Amino acid sequence: MTTTIPTEDQEQAAFVQWFRLQFPKIRIFAIPNGGFRHRSTANTMKATGVVSGVPDLFVPAWNLWIEMKRQKGGKVSPEQKDWLAYLESHCGHSTLVCYGCEDARNQVLAFRKVAT
Repeated sequence: MTTTIPTEDQEQAAFVQWFRLQFPKIRIFAIPNGGFRHRSTANTMKATGVVSGVPDLFVPAWNLWIEMKRQKGGKVSPEQKDWLAYLESHCGHSTLVCYGCEDARNQVLAFRKVAT
């Protein structure tokens, strides 16, 4: 029996839905960096400030950036590692790399325990 591993987008959508139910007064939003785009759209996005490697999600109230990966097989790129290090060391923000929705839920709950 083959088990299908959810895509990163599916994991992220499930996590965002959970987050908004769990923390209804706290805002979370996605950074639309990934995915296939027509070359002209990609060029316009790049010209207007989109850069490779920025984490997938941001929670402004907590200065928390979240990089979502698939449960299995997800890897952090060198550009993503660079951004995560920059956000922590130069901006004083917190970052999480989460492998699937369940891992993201667990890490966010642990983060909130430590932060409060």
